[in-house]
Amino acid sequence: MIDRFKKAIQLFDEANSNDPHTEISEGKEYPKELLYAMRMTHKLNEFEPNASVEVQLAVRCQHICRWEISRGSYEINRKGYLSWRRDLAKFHAVKASGILKEVGFDDSVIEKVAFLLQKKQLKKNEETQLLEDVICLIFLENYFENFSEKYSESKLIDIVQKTWAKMSDKGHEWALKINFSKKSLNLIQKAIA
Repeated sequence: MIDRFKKAIQLFDEANSNDPHTEISEGKEYPKELLYAMRMTHKLNEFEPNASVEVQLAVRCQHICRWEISRGSYEINRKGYLSWRRDLAKFHAVKASGILKEVGFDDSVIEKVAFLLQKKQLKKNEETQLLEDVICLIFLENYFENFSEKYSESKLIDIVQKTWAKMSDKGHEWALKINFSKKSLNLIQKAIA
């Protein structure tokens, strides 16, 4: 199991290393989705160190090869956004399932990872909720500041409220410990008041 797990992580990371988009973190340039995957694993290990193998795998491949399905190929409205997100979830599940099958995981593990990647039974399934909490924490901690420069306050409040609604009580506690800028913290507090 450990060898299969390590090989799956290696192949997820190799796939994400092909991301043509890059991001700088702590002075080093990374393929964007590889950095995202590494952040996800790090956050999961902090947030829930005893997570199942399936959650650990899902966290690492949650955005696998995301750049292959461009947001720009969908209508720029709510309907287009939701279609893009739904198609991405299916795409990630198929891509991850292929890698997991290649390294020898059994069907029960593959099906569980695909289930998690498609965010099935959010708020009802403990492991889906765990994955969602990690996703939301990574967004708030690593991407919200830059994201907030692009949108109006009312749009940001709406986004924070939607993010907050997807999180558990534990996720909320952790989110409020993030070292936000004063501006972002004020906006978040306004959104959740």
